[in-house]
Amino acid sequence: MFYLAETTFALAHPWAFLLLALIPLLAMLRSKSGNEGAVIFSSLHVLGKLGPISRGRAGGFRLASLFLSLICLTVALARPQIVNRTEHISESGVELILAIDVSRSMQVEDFTIASSRANRLQAAKKVTRDFIQSRTTDRIGILAFAGRPYLASPLTMSKSWLEGPMGLERVKIGMVEDGTAIGSAIAAAARRLDKRDSKSKVLVLLTDGVNNAGKLSPVEAAKLAKTLGIRVYTIAVGTYGDYVIQTPVGPQRLRQEFDEKTLKEIADIAEGKYFRAQDTSGLERIFADIDEMEKTEVIRHTRIEADELFHWPAMAAVIFGLLTIVGEETFWRRYP
Repeated sequence: MFYLAETTFALAHPWAFLLLALIPLLAMLRSKSGNEGAVIFSSLHVLGKLGPISRGRAGGFRLASLFLSLICLTVALARPQIVNRTEHISESGVELILAIDVSRSMQVEDFTIASSRANRLQAAKKVTRDFIQSRTTDRIGILAFAGRPYLASPLTMSKSWLEGPMGLERVKIGMVEDGTAIGSAIAAAARRLDKRDSKSKVLVLLTDGVNNAGKLSPVEAAKLAKTLGIRVYTIAVGTYGDYVIQTPVGPQRLRQEFDEKTLKEIADIAEGKYFRAQDTSGLERIFADIDEMEKTEVIRHTRIEADELFHWPAMAAVIFGLLTIVGEETFWRRYP
């Protein structure tokens, strides 16, 4: 639950400024109109002997006062306001941990990114990064696992933290001893999610291997997650075949194996879903499906308060109007 406050300046009736079009019209009419002469001359050559005609300044002041009154009145009719907008947002955000396999088999290059060959971990990190960006109101954590689990990033809403050196950037092959401890990874994520007070707790587990490390079996770990109200989605990444991977002792031949039966059982027990990704586009579709299934409910209540400012230009219009009227009858009045 949080608040967003915004203060802006607004005009309730901006169309009122169309009245300003009257100013040039009034100026034209005033320039064409004039008082009748007080004395009629048969010829004007006599007036030439009186010397140059001095122009009074009162006419200019009177016209300026009238126009200022009209401008202020127009601004008042437009109703300027200071608008205070307060948005109260309450959400049933999802607490979600992404468990990513970093065993050496994840370096097999059977994926592509932008038409270039990429290994499984590179593809997983690319799709995971896009997924994180789409989950704007969720707390997300990143768990890397191989022979044992390692918390790369605690649950947080900070996208920069999750994508930076304290998050995805530190998820690398070889960061922990090799192996595939699926059961231990589920248990470690479950312990983290169990501490959270949230309506929806989710674990997305991505792996390309068979559980061969750790003391807890994947099925028992799934039952633990189910007990704690954690939904588990499992994703098997990669293609079947024979590959050569690099190890600290040199190249090693690898025959790809997937324990799809166990991954399906984990998802069934923890009320999630099992997926299989054989290329980058397939992995993107899987994360899009998970994103659709785990929607966050966001409730917004907006309160808008407006402080009226029209009285200030209205008062100015009255002052300039009175100045024009009084001036016409006193110090701006012309006598023959």
